[in-house]
Amino acid sequence: MTSTALKAPRTLARCAQTAIGVAAVADVFRAVALREHHLHPSDASSETVSRVFVYLMTLAIVPFLAWLARARRNAESLSPSSPVPTAGWTIGAWFVPVANLFAPRRSVLDIGRASSPVWEEKRDARLVTLWWAAWIGHGLAVVTATQAAPGSMALLVTAEALMIAAAVLLGLVIERITALQSAALRTTAPVEPLPLG
Repeated sequence: MTSTALKAPRTLARCAQTAIGVAAVADVFRAVALREHHLHPSDASSETVSRVFVYLMTLAIVPFLAWLARARRNAESLSPSSPVPTAGWTIGAWFVPVANLFAPRRSVLDIGRASSPVWEEKRDARLVTLWWAAWIGHGLAVVTATQAAPGSMALLVTAEALMIAAAVLLGLVIERITALQSAALRTTAPVEPLPLG
């Protein structure tokens, strides 16, 4: 097997970026519909909008996790001695309560670091951290808005601004790691098979 058999996940990256952007925009419409429903409980359109959002978010999760799994496999091949999370944990960490508050960020950082020797720790790690802070901030704002202050316009705007920021930043993270892997895979010399005998 040669290292050239690996490919940077460009198509998965584009699919994930597009789906994440669409889901973020749909979340804005969902939040507005939920606020409208809170102000006017007889309005049933929020259920339809929420259902559409769930479908779009699910459609965003699938290509993102597929991209993440492929990027992890590439990173492991590019830097076999680097600490890269296992395939199961790369995906599973998103679904384990409490661990999903910090482990996915760590996995993305490890994948990025192992993807290329030109990973810029200060700049690239900051990008991942900003994305993760926006994502967690969005979650906290949504929980606060639904539990403590339903219908709060300030929390609605904050939550949706953080969702859009998280989507944009995640798109940049995906682009950076994919570009690093693409460059590393182009410059990696093929592995010659060992002679038999």
